[in-house]
Amino acid sequence: MFNFVRLSDGGPPALEGDFRSEVDVVAGIAERILPEGRFDWSRFRSHEALREEIAKIVPGYDAITNIGKGGAGGEFQIEGRTFHAPSFNTPNGRAQFAVTPVPTLVDDEDVFRLMTIRSEGQFNTVVYEVEDLYRGNTRRDVVMMAEADAKRRGLNEGDRVRVRSETGEMEASVAIVDIRARNLAMYYPEANILVPGRIDPRSKTPAFKSIADSPNLPLRHSAVDRPWGPPPRIRPFTISREPVNAQPTRKTVVTRLESA
Repeated sequence: MFNFVRLSDGGPPALEGDFRSEVDVVAGIAERILPEGRFDWSRFRSHEALREEIAKIVPGYDAITNIGKGGAGGEFQIEGRTFHAPSFNTPNGRAQFAVTPVPTLVDDEDVFRLMTIRSEGQFNTVVYEVEDLYRGNTRRDVVMMAEADAKRRGLNEGDRVRVRSETGEMEASVAIVDIRARNLAMYYPEANILVPGRIDPRSKTPAFKSIADSPNLPLRHSAVDRPWGPPPRIRPFTISREPVNAQPTRKTVVTRLESA
């Protein structure tokens, strides 16, 4: 998938009516909040204009300039990406491997890592189907956890919990899936409210797969307003996650919601 480009028609629309394209939305936001003069954001409302800029920057992408005009047969292979022999464009002709230090998870059963993921019926932030065939979920406001972790906390499939981080909080239903113990997963963009704006200092990658939270996070045990029945009674427990940069453990709060 990383050496072949094919033009997509987007498939059947999920909703009726006319909608703004994603590039139109992004360009409109950029025009309103970014300083003038660096880019002509009005031009970037055009997919063809974007492809022209990609062709100038990414090696081997020259053919993308005409792909939307019927050129390249609607698809092309990126030059220099396919290797039929184990010879690479390096000084010695061999692949160069790099060792990446991995943070050590604290030896504490209450320490978790949370990653945000997409579902089977989702492409980037566009959700085509609510059901996730890969994991058996029929809703998206879920926090996926291992069966052992759920049992240790007295949680069952479908129990409602509140997940808090330093940036926000949201309610979710417990989904017991085949995931390594002491790890949690939630869908984005719904769970973006839990993701801080920090990035890795070297790769500049956001912390979507190992969310770092601020130390000494205050535990706010207030009830959540719900349109049904009396306010829930909260029984709190704390989940901590080791951040990407292996700084001291930071805390996230997950509280179980129980009817009074």
